[in-house]
Amino acid sequence: MSDATNVTQQLGAAVFQKPATVLGRLNERVFAHLFDGLVYAQIWEDPVADMDALALKPGADMICIASGGCNVMSYLTADPASVTAVDLSPAHIALLKLKQTAAQTLTQSEFHDLFARADRPNNPALVQQLLPKLDPTARAYWGGHSLGSQRSRYFARGFYRQGVLGRFIGAVHLVGKLARVDFRPLLDAPDMAAQRRFYDTAIDPLFDKKLVRFLARQRASLFGLGIPPAQYDKLAGDGAIIEVLRERARRLVCDFPVRENYFLWQAFHRGYQDAPDASLPPYLMPQNFDQIAARATRVRAENASFTDHLAARADASLDAYTLLDAQDWMNDAQLTALWAQITRTARPGARVLFRTGGTDDILPGRVPQHVLGQWRYDMAASARAFARDRSAIYGGVHLYRFGG
Repeated sequence: MSDATNVTQQLGAAVFQKPATVLGRLNERVFAHLFDGLVYAQIWEDPVADMDALALKPGADMICIASGGCNVMSYLTADPASVTAVDLSPAHIALLKLKQTAAQTLTQSEFHDLFARADRPNNPALVQQLLPKLDPTARAYWGGHSLGSQRSRYFARGFYRQGVLGRFIGAVHLVGKLARVDFRPLLDAPDMAAQRRFYDTAIDPLFDKKLVRFLARQRASLFGLGIPPAQYDKLAGDGAIIEVLRERARRLVCDFPVRENYFLWQAFHRGYQDAPDASLPPYLMPQNFDQIAARATRVRAENASFTDHLAARADASLDAYTLLDAQDWMNDAQLTALWAQITRTARPGARVLFRTGGTDDILPGRVPQHVLGQWRYDMAASARAFARDRSAIYGGVHLYRFGG
C-alpha cells in the first residue's frame, strides 16, 4: 500500500461517521475530497492564546496539528526543544516544510514578501529558489500545478485567497457585494465603538438575508470553514446554525481592536495588513525572524494521523499537545484511542489544548474514566484562552493538565 493511499484512508476514517442517509454519506465524501488538498493557507487558531494557556517553557517538547503551519512556526518563539506537527493533508505538510526551508534560506524581507505580503511578483521566483532544498514530496507539490496553474504562482496572486478556506472567504465577499456591503470602512475603524457600529449596521443584517439563511442550511456551504458534516450537525442543533454564525462574526468584529487582530484582516481584507505596525502571526513579526530562522530545524513535519504518530513515540516524552478542533470529528472509539496515547506519552504536568465548535467540553462520558481521570480540566485557563482567541470562530477552548 502506498503512503498516499494510506493517508487517504486515514482521512476517510477521520471524517466518515456512518451517516444514515445517502446524502449524508455524499456530504462526507465531498468534504474528505476537499480536505485532501490545501484547505487552510492560514491556520484559524490564535497562537498567542495557545502559548499563554499552555505556559510553554524553553526546552519543552510539543506536538500539534500542522494545518497552515502558522502556529507551528509561531511556537518557536517560546524556544521549545522540539515541535512535531502532524496532518492528514499532504498539502498542509508541504506548506509547513516550505515555511521551514524559507526561514532557513531567505532574508527577512524575502520571507516577509513570501508569507506576509504573499502577492509580490517576485515571490514565485523565491519558491523556485527553495525547491531544491525541499524533500521530494514537498518539492513535487510546490513544483507542480493545480487547475492548470503553477502552485508557486499562488504567492503572486494573493496566497491567502487560495485553498478551500480562501475560496470560502471569497464567496462571503461576493455575498456582501451582492448585498451592497463594503467591508473596507471596518478596516479603517478608529476604535472598537466604531467597529461595533459597523457590525450592527452592515454585518448583522446580512444574517437575515434569505440567501444567507439558505446557504447556512446547506452543510456543503460551510465545508470551506473546515466544518465536516458531523461537526455541522452538532452546531446546528434545532436549526440554530445561523445564530451560531452570527455570534462568531460578532466576536470577530467587536471583541478585539481591528489593528490588533490579523484574523479580522484575513476575513475582511483577504490578506494581512501591509503596514509597519501591522498585526501578524508571531512567526511573521520582523523582530522574531532571527529566532524563527535559528530554530526552524526543531520542527518535524509528518503526514500522518495524530494517534498513529503518538503510538510510535516513547512513554513520557511530551510536554504539550494542541489538537485544534480535530476531536469534533471523532467518535468515542477514536477519542479513547487518542487519549490513551496522549496519556501514555505525557510527562508529569503535561498540558493538552483543544477547541470545540460548540461551547462544552466533549470528553466527559466519552473517554473512559480510567484514562480521563488522570487529567484535570483547568476551567480558569480554558476561559482565559477562549476570551483571548482573536480568531473568534470556536465555541470553546479547553485545557487539560496531566496529573500522572
